[in-house]
Amino acid sequence: MNRKQFLKSMALLPLIGSSMTLKDLNKMTSTMNSTGKMPVLFLGHGSPMNAIEENEFVASFRKLGKELERPNAILCISAHWETRGTYVTAMQNPPTIHDFGGFPQQLFEVQYPAPGSPKLAKQTKEIITKTEVGLDDKWGLDHGAWSVIKHLYPNADIPVIQMSIDYTQSAKYHYELAKELHSLRTKGVLIVGSGNMVHNLRMVSWKRLNEVYAYDWTIEANEKMKNFIVNGDHQSLIDFKSQGKAFDLAIPTPEHYMPLIYTLALKDKNEELTLFNDKPVGGSLTMTSVKIG
Repeated sequence: MNRKQFLKSMALLPLIGSSMTLKDLNKMTSTMNSTGKMPVLFLGHGSPMNAIEENEFVASFRKLGKELERPNAILCISAHWETRGTYVTAMQNPPTIHDFGGFPQQLFEVQYPAPGSPKLAKQTKEIITKTEVGLDDKWGLDHGAWSVIKHLYPNADIPVIQMSIDYTQSAKYHYELAKELHSLRTKGVLIVGSGNMVHNLRMVSWKRLNEVYAYDWTIEANEKMKNFIVNGDHQSLIDFKSQGKAFDLAIPTPEHYMPLIYTLALKDKNEELTLFNDKPVGGSLTMTSVKIG
C-alpha cells in the first residue's frame, strides 16, 4: 500500500465498523488504482532448472523482487503459450504447468500456487481493441512464467494471469497490441515478458549450459539487439528478420523473442531503461533482461 492509498484508508476509518481487520482494509484498498506507474520487465528465463538452481541469474531476480513496488497483480507474456488468437487466463486458481521433459523429478514437484485474477483477465480483454481476446480456463502458469516469478515473489501471494502469443501474427502486430496494455501500468499491474533474446536450442552446447559461453554470432546478435534497445530503435527490432545472419541464428523461431517486443512497446519516451543478467550461456542462449521504469 503506498502513502496516498494509506491516507485514503485512514480517512475511511470513521465510516467503517471496528470489526474490520487490517487484512480487510488491505483487501479493500488493493482494488484502488495505483498512484504510480509500475515498471515493465523482460526476463531471460533460460533453462527450467533456473527454477530450482542457485546462480547469479536467479539471485538477480530475487534482488529485483525486493526492489520493486509490490504490485496488485502480474500479467505475464510467456514464450511458452502460443495460440491461434489471443487469450488470457481467467481462472481463480491457475495450475502450475510442467511443460518440459527430461529434467529431474525435483523440478516436476515445484508448485507455484499464486492465485489468478478473473477481474484482471476481464479488464485486459476490455481494454484491447486490436483483436478479440478470449478468456481461458484451461492453461494456467507455464514454466516461462512461474520459473522466474517464483524468484521475484516466492510467497506466491500476488495474483498472476498470462496472455498468450498469437503465433500467426507479426512482430509489428504484437508491438501494437502490447501498447494497448499500457493503462494497466497505472493500476498496479506488473507486466512481465519472459523469453530469451537469443534462443537457439538446436545449437546449445549442453556441456556448457552452466557456463558463461557464447558463439560469435550470439555475441553479435546480442550486442546489436542491446544497441537497438538502448537507442530506442524499436523498428529495427520489429524488423528482426532483416538484420542478417546472426539474427537468423539467434531467432530461429520467434516465440522467445516476442515477449521482448511486448516489453519494449510499453516504454514511454525518456523512461529509464536498465539491462541486467547480460550474459550468454550454453553458446546459443542469452539471459539478458530488461527493466523499464
